[in-house]
Amino acid sequence: MHTFPWVTLGIGLLLALVLLQFSPLNAGDRFSMPLLTALLMSEFGFLATAVGAVISGREVLRAGVQLRSVTLMIGNLLLAANFIRLGLALWPEVNG
Repeated sequence: MHTFPWVTLGIGLLLALVLLQFSPLNAGDRFSMPLLTALLMSEFGFLATAVGAVISGREVLRAGVQLRSVTLMIGNLLLAANFIRLGLALWPEVNG
């Protein structure tokens, strides 16, 4: 089993937690990261988790359906979708 999907899942979870905590979207009166940093983090998170999902999907096709591979694929896909949603929400033109 490849270890890359595990690494991307861990990095994706870490990036998602940092973006949720310090996102410029819900800054209010607390510290928030710059907009460009948040955009770059969401883009990197999407690319990493999308590649992890593809590798996990190839493992499912190659070795058959195993709970570990399917769980990794679904986890990486959900994180990739979340990073796309967050990245689009960060653009000022999309928010109105």
